[in-house]
Amino acid sequence: MKMLVTGATGKLGSKIMETLLKMVPVNQLAVSVRNPEKADGLRARGVDVRYGDFDHPETLDAAFSGVDRLLIISTDGDDETRIRQHTNAISAAERAGVNFIVYTSITNAKESKLFLAPTHKATEEAILKTGIPYSFLRNNWYLENEIPSIQGVLAGAPWVTSAGNGRVGWALQQDYADAVAAVLSGEGHKNTVYELSGKVLTQEEFAAVLGTVLGKEVPVKQVNDETYADIMRGAGVPDSLIPFLVEIQDGIRQGALEIERSDFEKLLGRPATPISDGLTQIVKGIS
Repeated sequence: MKMLVTGATGKLGSKIMETLLKMVPVNQLAVSVRNPEKADGLRARGVDVRYGDFDHPETLDAAFSGVDRLLIISTDGDDETRIRQHTNAISAAERAGVNFIVYTSITNAKESKLFLAPTHKATEEAILKTGIPYSFLRNNWYLENEIPSIQGVLAGAPWVTSAGNGRVGWALQQDYADAVAAVLSGEGHKNTVYELSGKVLTQEEFAAVLGTVLGKEVPVKQVNDETYADIMRGAGVPDSLIPFLVEIQDGIRQGALEIERSDFEKLLGRPATPISDGLTQIVKGIS
């Protein structure tokens, strides 16, 4: 059985590969990457490294050849670009006779109003249309996404947010990676949807946990979106990134990430890593 991971040199993909290398024989593992030289470390460990570019679908036929199980890690970019790329990969999977597609989606993708959701909804629908057995892993929010704000707190800034009382199901990226690896390499996951989430918390609750980890009070500064954008700009965040951050705050405020399930426990035999432990890891990594 051959399992192939796309985007295997990215942050999530790298973690997934490390987990898979501990779980299955290396001769069962392949990766499809745009820059094969970035996967030299995987090749040296015996992984089958293949060139595949979602923007050049003709490269995907060879990349996906002989693959039984395919993991499509969602790409970056605007909706139009991502949907085109994902559709190219799905079409290539059909041509290659792939038997199982695993896709990293976003929480509540089918109904979510979050601005990131349309790409994932369209991709899930495209996979369903193929009739190929699937598993959608709908990830809530990476704890690592908060590193810039945590760095600000370490420098003496308050926890700045315009998310109001909205709650988020933060979890470590490693937890999401372990769940993906469990589904891709395991049995009994065909035609499934998993909502992956840590315990949902408000910004104030998050800041309180962070304060406990740091051994100091972390004040929370609730502002409106315009003020939030100004503060982020003043902190040196690139102008191109600010609309994205504001949209996230708005989505949280509207409850888009307030989805809590026990699916981590179903897949890993344990809940997501407690947020206090996750923040401790992150703070140690920053310090």
